[in-house]
Amino acid sequence: MELLHLEETMEELRESFRSRRTRSATWRRAQLKGLLRMLEEKEEEIFKTLKEDIGKHSAEAFRDEIGTLTKSLNLALSCLEDWMASKKVHVPVIAFPTSGEIVPEPLGVVLIFSTWNFPIGLALEPLIGAIAAGNVAVVKPSELAPACSSFLAKHIPMYLDNKAVKIIEGGVSTAERLLEEKWDKIFFTGSAQVAHVVMSAAAKHLTPVTLELGGKCPAIFDYLSSLRDREVAIRRLVNGKWGLCNGQACIGIDYLLVEEKHASKVIDLLKNRIKNFYGDSPQETNSISRIINKNHFMRLKNLIEDPTVKASIVHGGALDEDNLFIEPTILLDPPLKSQIMTTEIFGPFLPVITLTKIEDSIEFIRSRPQPLAIYTFTKDETFKKRIISETSSGSVTFNDAIIQFACDTLPFGGVGQSGFGKYHGKFSFDEFSHGKAVLRRSFITELSFGYPPWSDYKIRFLRAAYNFDYIALFLLLIGLKRK
Repeated sequence: MELLHLEETMEELRESFRSRRTRSATWRRAQLKGLLRMLEEKEEEIFKTLKEDIGKHSAEAFRDEIGTLTKSLNLALSCLEDWMASKKVHVPVIAFPTSGEIVPEPLGVVLIFSTWNFPIGLALEPLIGAIAAGNVAVVKPSELAPACSSFLAKHIPMYLDNKAVKIIEGGVSTAERLLEEKWDKIFFTGSAQVAHVVMSAAAKHLTPVTLELGGKCPAIFDYLSSLRDREVAIRRLVNGKWGLCNGQACIGIDYLLVEEKHASKVIDLLKNRIKNFYGDSPQETNSISRIINKNHFMRLKNLIEDPTVKASIVHGGALDEDNLFIEPTILLDPPLKSQIMTTEIFGPFLPVITLTKIEDSIEFIRSRPQPLAIYTFTKDETFKKRIISETSSGSVTFNDAIIQFACDTLPFGGVGQSGFGKYHGKFSFDEFSHGKAVLRRSFITELSFGYPPWSDYKIRFLRAAYNFDYIALFLLLIGLKRK
């Protein structure tokens, strides 16, 4: 649907929430099952739309979108009652006689902005959490993936409660108009530049926001002694750079840190693996995505227009503007102050940065904004501990890349400029819930130590209670220490 009747749409959503039907496990289950059924019944159509919008192969589309969504839906369905249940908590002796619990409740009417590189997955993954938590929702798909946006607008109403879940299509003006409304939660996936706009709009209504952004995710390659381990690491590294939308992924590897003495060998391994994955003509293999549109193509082209940057290309570099394709490209030590090293690449260029020793990678990363992810290929346990303790990032993954996205038991999200808030699995449910504190107190007994008139005895009693000094409390209660 479009914005023609936004006020009526918002009132319908609010009324659906006020009716309290979305709070029932029955309603939540029905919506989650509807999404699951849509993925099963419309799989081929989803493959087609993803191919049309960004050139994804069906295998990549299933691995990164349909497969992960199916997994998330099955998890939510199997855990829903447990997630919805109140959780008992310990209550200190000072509050005796009481019991306490945390009751999750839905936030209300939520707005979800998705992005174009995973146009189905990043629209529906947060929606799973919003529905599981009992909210009503508006999803604004990216206009840069029009086929997927149209698919969602057409099919979501067929599978979900159309009075509680809405798809609103449109461009920048639509997003701006949506941000004028008062929401109970905004979930945004996209660039830091647009996130400033979202935050500013949300601040007017004190609306809580989750920002899933990006950042320059580094990979550290500690040259492994075993040839087999090196080959496995390179395979995973190449997939982590070019295997997701040809580098157009917020969690994709942005640049690679290696020791100078091993750089040429690492680059040779990278070249061989690229050829193994994509052949001599990657564009013809149908296994690698194209650039999303002309604007992003020109942005990427401009990154290597600088002669000093272009001179650092050691592999690839071919651009096909007519077909919006850029081949996997490796650069060796481009200038650190160049745009390719100061902005998120979000494309198929991989700068390889050389260091005197691999441990220097820690300070290199620390000198830059906190990334969404750090990937480290090493078997050195001491080095691993240093990476964890001496760097800050949304996540750290050792000896692989991207795989953390599929782990529902780990929170997915950034820190600092790479975003805030977290989701996936139970974390998605929590992100769209308010944990309401509930305390129940009994009339069985009433102690006077908390009320005036005050005395030294009451101070001693309060001191013992707050310090959990049960012996002192007992003695005070029976009056042996009372003066």
